[in-house]
Amino acid sequence: MILSIALLGMRGQALKGHLDLLLLATLADGSKHGYAVIERLRERSGNAFDLPEGTVYPALHRLERSGLLSSEWSVVQGRERRTYQLTDKGRGALGEQRHAWDEFADAVASILAGTEWPATT
Repeated sequence: MILSIALLGMRGQALKGHLDLLLLATLADGSKHGYAVIERLRERSGNAFDLPEGTVYPALHRLERSGLLSSEWSVVQGRERRTYQLTDKGRGALGEQRHAWDEFADAVASILAGTEWPATT
């Protein structure tokens, strides 16, 4: 049984500092409207990150204000949609945040495994 992020306890707390990274990574493979971003996060996480619009849309707007995303309005089947895409600055930030995440995840894995990090040979 897959639990929503609200029921995951520790995972919900861990998400707080990493939402920007997740949103940038979700947009790395192409532009998407807000609801598609939410759906893609849900799909890629195996339903672990079932985030509400009230969490995702303000973060998308903040990332746009900071220059990491740009957006444009379009009309699809008579409905207006705002589509978001990474800027060059956003691609750079994604690379930096991925690197920082990899180091963090490796350090946590070392602690959990009872080994030293970085591994010495």
